[in-house]
Amino acid sequence: MTGPPLDLSPSGEALAASLPSPRARQKGRRPALLRHPSLLIGGTLLSLMVLIALFAPDLGTTDPTAIAPAARLRPPSAAHWFGTDMLGRDIYSRVIYGARVSLEVGAAVAVLAATAGLGLGLVSGFFPLLDPFLMRLMDGLMSIPPILLAIALMALTRGSVGNVILAITLAEVPRVARLVRAVVLSLRERPFVEAAIAAGARTPRLLFRHILPNTFGPLSVQATYIAASAMITEAILSFIGAGTPPIIPSWGNIMAEGRALWQLKPGIVFFPAFFLSVTVLAVNLLGDGLRDILDPRRLGQG
Repeated sequence: MTGPPLDLSPSGEALAASLPSPRARQKGRRPALLRHPSLLIGGTLLSLMVLIALFAPDLGTTDPTAIAPAARLRPPSAAHWFGTDMLGRDIYSRVIYGARVSLEVGAAVAVLAATAGLGLGLVSGFFPLLDPFLMRLMDGLMSIPPILLAIALMALTRGSVGNVILAITLAEVPRVARLVRAVVLSLRERPFVEAAIAAGARTPRLLFRHILPNTFGPLSVQATYIAASAMITEAILSFIGAGTPPIIPSWGNIMAEGRALWQLKPGIVFFPAFFLSVTVLAVNLLGDGLRDILDPRRLGQG
């Protein structure tokens, strides 16, 4: 059987022009990863760094804290791929194990700051009586540069990875809280929330059924940028001696130890700086890809 004849009238031509072309339909069926290369590249690089951190003992490394004075400042070789530092420690092993500290700090700060900021933002945006007090508190914390606030907090405590995480988290919470508050204020005016209120929905149901799920998109994107910022801040704190103890191999500690030998042994600074740059780039690319996917205004452009 043959179908009806094709309508070539002006109205039929307009209808045909409005239909998506086969190429457009095929593009729409492509996986999200292929339509957003930044998400693919960022996710691949970050996965590689996570695997390096997890399997550090199996990647031909030695004890990153083992001192060998007789082998100090050796050039790269089969025994020491990146050479050795001023104490004879293997730079390759220290850089590989340093990935664990940076990724741990970045992930922990992102989760803690997102959780605390989410709670404060929900309360501030949904309860007008508490909003002025909470936002003035957040404004006061935001008036202090994050790195200075972290340094001040670390000066009051002893150097450890846990204290570094808490110090950086406190500096990042206000930004998350203000973001969530802005989203909640916008959602309160949406028709589906007004309809739920008119239907007699209680406050807990409004928050957890209608408001909270709609904050996960922007919150996820913000969490990736927080993780990248936290890794840089941790490296800065360790570089100036206010972060993790020197006995713990972290990229900031390695760069701090190598700055005095920059002209003689630039690899001590270059290798950890390179790994830090790649990791931060991967997290930022991942955040850009998530933003493109989760932003409703970009869905039609994907």
